Amino acid sequence: MRRAVVTRPAGEASGWAAALGERGWAVAELPLIEIAAPAESESLQRARACCRDYHALMFVSAAAVAHFFAGRHWGDFGSGARCWAPGPATARALQAAGVPPERIDAPASDAENFDSESLWQQVGAQVGPGHRLLVVRGQTEGSGEGASMRGNGRDWLASQCEQRGGQVDWCVAYRRRPPCWSAGQLELARAAAADGSVWLLSSSEAVANLRTLLPEVDWTHARALVTHPRIAEAAGWLGFGATIISRASLTEVLRNLESMP
Repeated sequence: MRRAVVTRPAGEASGWAAALGERGWAVAELPLIEIAAPAESESLQRARACCRDYHALMFVSAAAVAHFFAGRHWGDFGSGARCWAPGPATARALQAAGVPPERIDAPASDAENFDSESLWQQVGAQVGPGHRLLVVRGQTEGSGEGASMRGNGRDWLASQCEQRGGQVDWCVAYRRRPPCWSAGQLELARAAAADGSVWLLSSSEAVANLRTLLPEVDWTHARALVTHPRIAEAAGWLGFGATIISRASLTEVLRNLESMP
């Protein structure tokens, strides 16, 4: 039987696991990132109160949407801002929170990657002198509120805004931390490194956590499906013997899984 390991955070993984199961895959859920509330909530509360002061809010993930809204509805904020989403899952989360679809900007449906670079192609024309952007993001536990708020594509997109005279503010809506796996989960992961399972990896941070959890494992016989070239680089550095890159939508992931030898 074909086997897959879904490593998305608990709560996000269930939909993926169910879809794979319907296609005949045996699925193990081994979250590589745990999502928690921010250690300091006052800045998040201030950001919610000041939504109407921004021309656009960029949510880096569906988790950012969930923790920023936290049961609230977009209409509660009274904001006319546009909402930027780097991928379809984030756009769907925004719609579920009540943001009208016509106020959501996201990469084109046929974009090669769902990331900040593809998003910028859609939103760059909005930015000019005086434009104010709030980036709603997570923070790796232990980095501290005073640590750099930027990273990867978000840093690049913020720089593009600033080069055009815009102002960028940052808001931490949730924490990311490594999971605490049980002995059973560790045993399952070791087996999945050698039994032909395909690991679904959706962030470079998840790959780093995998190395920390299983530093002794040889990954040369393991296979990975990743959703961005940067994650492919991380998987290659860890030692995965075979890696393929897929667009991040569930449909594309399933299609690429079916094509793997």
